[in-house]
Amino acid sequence: MNRLRVATYNVHKCRGMDWRTRVPRVLKVMHELKTDVIACQEIFASQAHCVATGLNMRHVFGQARIQIGEPYGYAVFSRLPIIESEQFDLTVQGREPRRCLRVSLDPGPIQFFALHLGTSFFERRHQAARLLSEYVLERPEFKGSRIVVGDFNEWTKGLATEMLSRRLQIADLSVNLNRSRTYPGLLPFLHLDHIYYDPQFRLKDMGLHRTPAALVASDHLPLVACFTTNLDCRS
Repeated sequence: MNRLRVATYNVHKCRGMDWRTRVPRVLKVMHELKTDVIACQEIFASQAHCVATGLNMRHVFGQARIQIGEPYGYAVFSRLPIIESEQFDLTVQGREPRRCLRVSLDPGPIQFFALHLGTSFFERRHQAARLLSEYVLERPEFKGSRIVVGDFNEWTKGLATEMLSRRLQIADLSVNLNRSRTYPGLLPFLHLDHIYYDPQFRLKDMGLHRTPAALVASDHLPLVACFTTNLDCRS
C-alpha cells in the first residue's frame, strides 16, 4: 500500500482576511500542507503560475470565466506526473459559469476531480446530475480510481451530497475531526469543502489546516486527507 496526501483549498483570489491580495501568503500555507496533490478554487491564471513555480509542482489551470481581464477559475497542483486533463461544463443557464476539472495522474492512473459548485440550491441540483452522469464521474473507465474534491457550497445535506455519498466514500468531518463546520476559518458555522473517493483508496487521516498563516491568507482553510491505496502511487 502506498501513501497519497491530497487537499482542497479555496484561496479567495489570494485575498486574505485583511482584504489584501497576497500570493506569497497562500504559497506559504500550501508549503505547510506538504501534499502530493492540491486543488484550488477562486484563483487567477497568473496566481496559479506563481504558486506552481514557488512550490516546484506541476499544475493545470481550468478557466471558468474572464474576470477583470484575466482567466479565473480552478487549478490543480501535483507532485505526481500529469498524464492528461479535461474540463466539464457544469454551468446552469442564468447563473455564474462553473466547471469541473479532471486531472489524470500517474502512476495509477488516479482520476482527480476538482470543482466549485454554485451557490443556489436549485443550481446545485442540476450540477449534481451533470456531475454524476456517464459524461463525467460515471464514465466506466474512471470507476475505482476517483478522488473528488472542492468547494461544494452545500451547507446542508442537499442533492449533490446525497448523490455523491451513494456512489463514493466521503471523508466525514464528524467522524474524523469531531466537528461538522469548517467555514469561515476564523469562526466556522458552515461546511462547504468536501473530499469524496472510491473505496480503492483508504482514508487514514484527515485534518483542517488551521495555522496562523492559513487563518489570514483566505476565508477558507485547507481540508487535507491522507490515503493509502493499492494503486501504484508513489510512497
